[in-house]
Amino acid sequence: MRTYADYNATAPLRPEALAAMTAALGAANPSSVHGEGRAARRFVERAREQVAFALGGSARDLVFTGGGTEANALGLLGGLAAERLEAGRDVRLFVSAIEHDAVWEPARASGVPTVVVPVDGTGRLDLEALSELLATHRGPAATAMVALMAANNETGVIQPVAEAAGLLRAWAAERPDRRVRLHVDAVQMLGKLPLNATLMGADTLAVSAHKCGGPQGAGALWVRPGAGQEPLQRGGGQERSLRAGTENVPALAGFGAAAEAATASLAPEARRLGQLRDRFEVQLQAAIPTLVVHGGAAPRLPNTSNFGLAGLRAETQVMALDLGGVALSAGAACSSGKVRASRTLLAMGVDQGLAGGSLRASFGFLSEAQDFDRVAGAFIAHVARLRPDAVRAAAPQLTESM
Repeated sequence: MRTYADYNATAPLRPEALAAMTAALGAANPSSVHGEGRAARRFVERAREQVAFALGGSARDLVFTGGGTEANALGLLGGLAAERLEAGRDVRLFVSAIEHDAVWEPARASGVPTVVVPVDGTGRLDLEALSELLATHRGPAATAMVALMAANNETGVIQPVAEAAGLLRAWAAERPDRRVRLHVDAVQMLGKLPLNATLMGADTLAVSAHKCGGPQGAGALWVRPGAGQEPLQRGGGQERSLRAGTENVPALAGFGAAAEAATASLAPEARRLGQLRDRFEVQLQAAIPTLVVHGGAAPRLPNTSNFGLAGLRAETQVMALDLGGVALSAGAACSSGKVRASRTLLAMGVDQGLAGGSLRASFGFLSEAQDFDRVAGAFIAHVARLRPDAVRAAAPQLTESM
């Protein structure tokens, strides 16, 4: 029997999403004006309403994309392009040190002067550092754009987005010619905790279908009314001319249904997963006293645990656990055959050796108590084989009531 603990990579398809996709299969072109086209358009607009509701926004402000990566690129690069259209503006980009590559790489390719904003030891953005860095951007007609994720994909640590938005507004208020933009990658937060793009102070906010139980290949960008935004691809004028191309009707139908299902039971599900996650970490640390839980001192997504033990290699642990029937992720990423320690953990000040041996377990709507126990048991047994000195001979047994 296999146990899946990699929901932050992709969540299983929800039955509501599958039903909606099945109903939309074979839909006509939603841009056509005939009856079949109008029927397809209804699928798309219903999905737009469902996703927008999950973001606390209006359907008219939502642009569908081909996934979260595209939504982030559109929000970041399309926003920067809108600012640079006005000659003479001094545009600077501020990116948190823990952003996903879907933000990090477009930022590097943008051609805009980019400043990395550090995080503290818990993995949360250093607001004081952001304020100090903003103060260095004081030329005439200055634009400051900040890219900050809502919750980190590796540690689950929730970021102070509203507070960062407040700092941006305070900086802009110092001079009438200053402008600000805030782009939020909320891919990991949708369907896990309440999400309101307006209250966050975002100008653009990206989400993805497959992280909340929808299909892969569908995403969305919420754009604040009045925020200038340029497209990255041009064509037939779909999606308010911000994302040309015929919409993927079945995928969007599944996205809408998944977002609606995930947010319908948000509070009780967050409590359930948070209690099981905390119990899971107690079990691990009771058996392995030197194990470190990364971000455990900060507010986190209720489904996410990132933990590590010095002296182990994350990629070999993932493979060994996979052979034992447990699917989770490494805190290290593989690039061109070379393993590099997690940029997120290194930014938090975690030692290179510990960062390179850390794992992420992430759970979701199908996870039960026994799934958490299987992952914990498999990891403890794995460590006992490799590092018997690190495991207590008789770890306390937990009860279901914990």
